[in-house]
Amino acid sequence: MFRTALGAVALIGALATATPARAAGEAIAIPNHPFSFDGIFGTYDRASAQRGFQVYKEVCANCHAMRLLSYRNLRALGLSEEQVAAIASQVEVRDGPNDEGQMFDRPGRPSDRFRSPFPNPQAARAANNGAYPPDLSVIAKARNGGADYLYALLTGYADPPPGMTLGDGMNYNRYFPGHQIAMAAPLNPDQVEFADGTPGTVENMARDVTTFLQWAAEPELEERRAMGIKIILFLTILGGLVYAVKRRIWADVH
Repeated sequence: MFRTALGAVALIGALATATPARAAGEAIAIPNHPFSFDGIFGTYDRASAQRGFQVYKEVCANCHAMRLLSYRNLRALGLSEEQVAAIASQVEVRDGPNDEGQMFDRPGRPSDRFRSPFPNPQAARAANNGAYPPDLSVIAKARNGGADYLYALLTGYADPPPGMTLGDGMNYNRYFPGHQIAMAAPLNPDQVEFADGTPGTVENMARDVTTFLQWAAEPELEERRAMGIKIILFLTILGGLVYAVKRRIWADVH
């Protein structure tokens, strides 16, 4: 396990129990989307998370960093050491200094952090019309609504309603606070081709990358829930035994 102490449980419900997000004086209803990790018995869909990593690598990584993750952490998604090494080797990492005191580039290693697309925040803003693409390492925990909000945001792009004027470089999104977002729609149909034959719809890609981002933010979720269930069972059995002993000891008194 590569990070601990990230808490909370993903919400579960139907469209009638939506999560509100405040936006310029109005409440935006965020629909609940069913995920495999919902509920106290929920677990991560490894196949979906692996596809989500592919979406991140091919689409999101062009702008967004995930500096808290190392390539070796992908082993927890079911990837082999050879697969992780191959993924890491596809990037160039600045290292050094060498014996001559010079910095140099080398192929990535599993122990390396995910490579950032920009060398510094100023370069990131300059490449995105002044908007800074947030790091996605714990984005699923950093936004109200968590996974539901991320899925809604990725699928919420649309034409603005009549009478609404967008600012320069802004895009309309039904679920973003204020409905104007600098990021253009990142997902388009068939943008990513999945090896397992999963259709590359916007909804499928949004669900898979959201699953990956939720796993990145809470990699210990399954272990924490399993431990919680064991503790509840233990306390339940212990409580029953204590009550039985009490009845046995005080039986003659009554």
